[in-house]
Amino acid sequence: MPVKRVAVIGAGVSGISAIKSCLDEGLEPTCFEGTNDIGGLWRYEEKSEVGRPSIYRSLTCNTSKEMTAFSDYPFPDNYPNYLHNSKMMEYLRMYIKHFELLKHIRFLVCSVRKRPDFSSTGQWDVVVDVDGKQEFYIFDGIMVCSGHYNYPYLPLKDFPGIKKFKGHYFHTWEYKNPEKFLGKRIAVIGIGNSGADVACELSHGAKQVFLSTRRGAWIWSRLWDNGYPIDTVLFTRFYNYINKWLTTSMINNWAENKLNSKFNHTDFGLQPEHRFLSHQPTFSDDMPNHIISGRLQVKPNVIEFTETTAIFEDGTEEEIDVVIFATGYTFDFPFLEDNLKNIDNEHTMYKFVFPPFLDKPTLAFIGILQPVGATIPTSELQSRWVARVFKGAKKLPSQKDMMVDIKRTRDKLDKQFLKSPRDTSRVPYVQYMDEIASEIDVKPNPFCLFLQDPKLALEVLFGPCTPYQYRLQGPGKWAGARTAILTQRERIIKPMRTRTLKCHQPPCSVLCWLLGNFAVVLIYR
Repeated sequence: MPVKRVAVIGAGVSGISAIKSCLDEGLEPTCFEGTNDIGGLWRYEEKSEVGRPSIYRSLTCNTSKEMTAFSDYPFPDNYPNYLHNSKMMEYLRMYIKHFELLKHIRFLVCSVRKRPDFSSTGQWDVVVDVDGKQEFYIFDGIMVCSGHYNYPYLPLKDFPGIKKFKGHYFHTWEYKNPEKFLGKRIAVIGIGNSGADVACELSHGAKQVFLSTRRGAWIWSRLWDNGYPIDTVLFTRFYNYINKWLTTSMINNWAENKLNSKFNHTDFGLQPEHRFLSHQPTFSDDMPNHIISGRLQVKPNVIEFTETTAIFEDGTEEEIDVVIFATGYTFDFPFLEDNLKNIDNEHTMYKFVFPPFLDKPTLAFIGILQPVGATIPTSELQSRWVARVFKGAKKLPSQKDMMVDIKRTRDKLDKQFLKSPRDTSRVPYVQYMDEIASEIDVKPNPFCLFLQDPKLALEVLFGPCTPYQYRLQGPGKWAGARTAILTQRERIIKPMRTRTLKCHQPPCSVLCWLLGNFAVVLIYR
């Protein structure tokens, strides 16, 4: 039987994991990348290019390295827990070199369309331009890994007067560094992660920064108790089990009280209109410090711009030199044929991966969801599932059953979250990872592990739910997974301990840690 050929569109983190997953399953991948290098979103360029992701020079990952790693390739132990974009690029290049993936990447722009006999073969035509000439290829499957940060959403129609504003206005997609904004009065519209980052960075040198928000936000810090990365503390199987027993109100109360203990969101002008679980929180370590020092002022929504000012909903008016829109992105897949370009505008993918209406399941979308956690592990696990479906080792349910699952997921999201682009494809990290892992029989069972390997079982249950857990068993099992899990705490601590101390504080015992967690459960039951 001939080896199946798979086209991977995009060489960012999702595309890289897709190539590797195809190779692991004995498929023949060819990755098409429209730029001249790998990395996608994480590759910093001095100039933004239309149709490509673009980041600012200071961008740092919001998820910690142990939770962000590929499942069979931990970050070096000396890497910091939260990675600057340059460090992330170093890691991606190391991964590509280690698994010899570069030879499968072609730096060419392509277009994709169904073959005339698609209904019987499920095959696709891929057309690329090479030196002004078109080349045609036939593939048995397509994995779309182009991401969803390519096309900035700029809702100018919602801001009367912006066209007559004499200052400069643009989207955060164009923002690179703060140098040209020294001494300026700046309005940042939107309080998502990018808006918070840019507003805080600019407030170091700007005359004044105003952060405008319609509904406020709950603000996370990257650090949790005792200075550990927040995702390594909260994203555990133990907490996941606890959450199943707690009501939404209990979790909201606990989270909101915890965040307000850091700083009072009402006093800082940030108190949102929604509960904690209803909308994606914003990461910012610096925002409360900039607010309390007066360098950053939180304002309500802008209702109108004049030639030189912004008028806010509370009736205040401020002189403004620059307006920066942190208003998100839109989905678009211009390389697909017309009837597929807007394929997920209604968010009707089966588990956010497979379109349910195709005659053959040979088109998959990787990494277009919004996990409350790291992107690399979710994209990688999606890719492993897709590769097994393309290979024929796993089958999808019937179209009817997929639509039932999609509706159930959609109803759950609509009930739980606000109607917002940031929440339409939001998934809880551990639950979603386990859901996809179950599709390919790689979900770990810590209770069964207790019978075989109690030490490992304790770390799987109570430690951070790191990607290595999904390499302990089943297809793609990795011999190094156990060691990676048992040494993950050492890799978290090592980059912080850059000064040798003569005496060390004894680590908290597992018993004390468990008692503390059960105390939390008892309080909020």
